[in-house]
Amino acid sequence: MTLPDFDHEHVATVVGPRSGATMTVALHSSRLGPALGGCRLWNYDTWLDGVTDALRLSSAMTLKNAAAGLDVGGGKSVIALRPGETLDPDRRRAALLDLGDLVEELDGRYRTAEDVGTTEHDMVVVAERTRHVVGLPAHNGGSGEPAGDTALGVHSGIAATLDVLGTPGIEGTTITISGLGQVGGRLAHQLAASGARLVLADVNPARKSVADELGARWVSVDEALVTPADVFVPAGLGGVLTDEVIDALAVRAVVGPANNALAGREGAARLAARGILYAPDFVVNAGGVIYLTMAAEGASRRAIDERVRGIGDTLRLAYRDAGLRGITPLEAAEELAAARIAAGPVRSAAEAHIVRSAN
Repeated sequence: MTLPDFDHEHVATVVGPRSGATMTVALHSSRLGPALGGCRLWNYDTWLDGVTDALRLSSAMTLKNAAAGLDVGGGKSVIALRPGETLDPDRRRAALLDLGDLVEELDGRYRTAEDVGTTEHDMVVVAERTRHVVGLPAHNGGSGEPAGDTALGVHSGIAATLDVLGTPGIEGTTITISGLGQVGGRLAHQLAASGARLVLADVNPARKSVADELGARWVSVDEALVTPADVFVPAGLGGVLTDEVIDALAVRAVVGPANNALAGREGAARLAARGILYAPDFVVNAGGVIYLTMAAEGASRRAIDERVRGIGDTLRLAYRDAGLRGITPLEAAEELAAARIAAGPVRSAAEAHIVRSAN
């Protein structure tokens, strides 16, 4: 296990007094504003793996929110279950209440939301213990499920990437999606509507129904990594792009919402050496956090859509800078985010327009 750099403002790991579940809240940065990042509930080999995941994911959220031009910092929470462990309804509720108490201790410096393994309905339970929750169901006064906007941002990123590669439009292209959860499933429907030929995979065989519905080709998760396509979309858990996988890919680009899709950052250079255009995940998957932030501010649906679709423009900028300077798109996107963080929060409508234009 390789621990990420520790440059976080605050990290707390506790055993929940009600649930007995180990959980971590990692606040990476509040330089631009209160941090925002969802709660992941997942099985890990050890509790320390859960802490490590929270550290990595929270730092990625700082980059994501900054690159999206939001006055929002980066954080993440993880409820780490043991291998094979599940939570019955009572213990799940207890774990979510424990999480609410842990979030409340940060007094608004970190706000949580749903993520892998949790839902908007889980956030209603968390909200019993803290008001620092976003993405509650609409009937509870919240903004609801953000996965549709995450998928829309990925769709925009795929279109922009294909355009940079000289293919104007999604229609007729072959796109492989590995992972058909909340985001991947919605993205599959969007891409099918745009005329893509889809190859779909998921560890859950029940999700073959999505392929059947869309007339897509169904393959195993392992097959998805070697199937020839224009674009490979990692839409499950992170770390899928190992050296071995990168060397076996038969695609022109990788554009997906999975957080930390690269097993190591050196994978970005390995992809570039193979002539595969890599869209940094923290740019591609920002649609959900854009939606949650703007909806909480009372923005219109039209304004949110425009901002989410702007993810494609941010990618074009990163690709351009990478080409001009001989660096990877990952490095270019990180520099865009770093510049945004250094500039500090936007303080006027005019500044907001400049930031959005630059991103």
